[in-house]
Amino acid sequence: MAILVDDKTRVVVQGITGHQGSFHTSLMLEYGTRVVAGVSPGKGGQEVHGVPVYETVQEAVDKHGANASVLFVPAPFVKDAAFEAIEAGCSLVVVIAEHVPLHDAAAIVAFARQRGAIVIGPNTYGICSPGKSKIGIPPNSIFRPGAVGVVARSGTLSYEIVQAISQAGLGESTVVGMGGDRVVGLTFIDVLKRFEADEATRAVALVGEIGGTAEEEAAEFIKTMSKPVVAYVAGRSAPPGKRMGHAGAIIERGRGTYESKVAALTAAGVQVADFPWQVAELLRQKLGAA
Repeated sequence: MAILVDDKTRVVVQGITGHQGSFHTSLMLEYGTRVVAGVSPGKGGQEVHGVPVYETVQEAVDKHGANASVLFVPAPFVKDAAFEAIEAGCSLVVVIAEHVPLHDAAAIVAFARQRGAIVIGPNTYGICSPGKSKIGIPPNSIFRPGAVGVVARSGTLSYEIVQAISQAGLGESTVVGMGGDRVVGLTFIDVLKRFEADEATRAVALVGEIGGTAEEEAAEFIKTMSKPVVAYVAGRSAPPGKRMGHAGAIIERGRGTYESKVAALTAAGVQVADFPWQVAELLRQKLGAA
């Protein structure tokens, strides 16, 4: 099993004729993702890597049964593209772009909730259920099917930690990039609930960072989980009041500090690694004792 995406997920790529859309479509196809259609207004009738291109998402849904969309469009156009995908009936929308205006992101998330759709991102690397489907931009080579669910705010840290988990022989059930912006679709708790219910997931790696209170809120839910959780929190040396990399990675009025997140997670029974490479070893210890 896996969460959110599997080998039956049928993907439409919005912005498929652009450089990034075309490049990552080829990699998703190489991974085995069922990319059934692309959308680029004004370029309908073309093909990209053998994938038919349409004018609208509705055509892709009607003709190919697309049920998930990934957006490779510039930030100013993300809101319209996401609304189009949701209105067309896509139940999952992955928003890769960063610098999406805050009010646009809030509107997308609110509209998705009204329509019963799920948004991953903005500012996400996407999602992968190893051996089944990859939607987004992470490198194909780091994944291995296995028992660890991974949920993260940071992309590059995810890649490092996932590769270590794979090299340790544990592998991943599903890897979810929540996105690094202040407003995102899926939260830690949303993903943790799904991992707790997923039979294939035996342990969870949570990759957090300073800023906001998402990790503290996740810690409260983790107290109710039956599966072991290991975490890494980035930003231990970040100075207060300075944004570090992500729009959401800023400490304000004493909230969202490294210390507060580690304390909350530790109180919930989570082992917090000091370094990213330690996560795989801690997971191996947890699963070996399970």
